[in-house]
Amino acid sequence: QVQLVESGGGLVQAGWSLRLSCAASRSIFSIKTMGWYRQAPGKQRELVAGITSGGITNYADYVKGRFIISRDNAKNTVYLQMESLKPEDTAVYYCKIDSADSTWRRIYWGQGTQVTVSS
Repeated sequence: QVQLVESGGGLVQAGWSLRLSCAASRSIFSIKTMGWYRQAPGKQRELVAGITSGGITNYADYVKGRFIISRDNAKNTVYLQMESLKPEDTAVYYCKIDSADSTWRRIYWGQGTQVTVSS
């Protein structure tokens, strides 16, 4: 059973930075995309950023220019560098790994890490 272990969350002041990491407990075959989602209280989970196996990235408009997603394929790890944090970035952040082949697809989620930004 593969587990995704997230780390790097915490309580920071507005304008500060955090770096989230998400590592798979063992190798995952045929990873297609890796991404970060977040869920604030009372809201639905939403995509923050994603990165394909080829390194193509996409970001939610509200984090463009502030967050950077990256991945280390050899380590099955994905990162989210968050700069200029705002109180509205407060949420539980989840990583997701999507793997697939011609006949199957598997999606893995992390347990979530809390990010709290105070004003």
